Amino acid sequence: MFKKQLTLLAGVFAVLMIILGSCKSKYEKLKASNDNAKKYSEAIKLYNKREYTKALGLFDDLTVRYRGHEGAEDLFYYNAYANYKLKDYTAAGYHFKSFADTYPSSPRAEECRFMYAYCLYLDSPIFSLDQANTSKAIDGLQLFINLYPKSDRVAEASKLIQTLRDKLETKSYSNAKLYLTIGDYQAAVIAFNNTLRDYPDTKFAEELEYLTIEAQYQYAKHSSEFYQEDRFGLTMTYADQFAEKYPKSKFVPDANRYKKYSQDGIANTKRVLAEAQNNEKLFRKISKKDSVKTQPPSEKGNDDKKIPN
Repeated sequence: MFKKQLTLLAGVFAVLMIILGSCKSKYEKLKASNDNAKKYSEAIKLYNKREYTKALGLFDDLTVRYRGHEGAEDLFYYNAYANYKLKDYTAAGYHFKSFADTYPSSPRAEECRFMYAYCLYLDSPIFSLDQANTSKAIDGLQLFINLYPKSDRVAEASKLIQTLRDKLETKSYSNAKLYLTIGDYQAAVIAFNNTLRDYPDTKFAEELEYLTIEAQYQYAKHSSEFYQEDRFGLTMTYADQFAEKYPKSKFVPDANRYKKYSQDGIANTKRVLAEAQNNEKLFRKISKKDSVKTQPPSEKGNDDKKIPN
């Protein structure tokens, strides 16, 4: 009895396998076949019908087999665009670059070199994330301009580069402000100056120069009295330069207050240092004080509490 049931089950399984095999789609049968010419023709048809996923399935099978043979150029070209249409810009960029490198004399080489850089552009993340891809995109677009200076796409490439540079500028501005927010005042001063140096025409210039005054003042305030005179002095220099450069700026009143606080700070540090000459305990105390990184003060009654952060 058991043997009969086993035989019956085996028969049913065999029938199911035959049915499933016969239900294979034409696409699956073609994909499993070795008819490369038919695969190629069908892949192009699928691409033109915008069935990019299916087309790519056949392109992937064919690229290895066609490499170095007639028809490979068209195949690689369509393969790159199929990835692009599916918004897989990393894969598309790789294939566009591969095409341009493999067929530098092709009429499509210029287009593919641009599309490689454009895919890098599309892969560039928002400014708050790591900007390694943004820098790669700028390099790729600049290389395109250098290779094809008379191309009709140069103007577009230049606009894309500017957009990417704006993103890097915003990233630099945001990072610099973060140092001030977390109370790393020395790093904030350096970062503000670096942003102004790297992006001399930045739209954030006025704010950055004002924030440099604020950061320098806070850095001086949290320093040892041995260093405060020079650091407060630099705050005053920044404030004077700012008032001269932006006389109508909304930040001028605050910049002037920081200058006044710095003048008071210098007078106070001179008093403390004079007292420390005759007070060993005070001398040891101020000798240990010089915090490069200090959290913003939270105590009440600060003389600069009216200054916005």
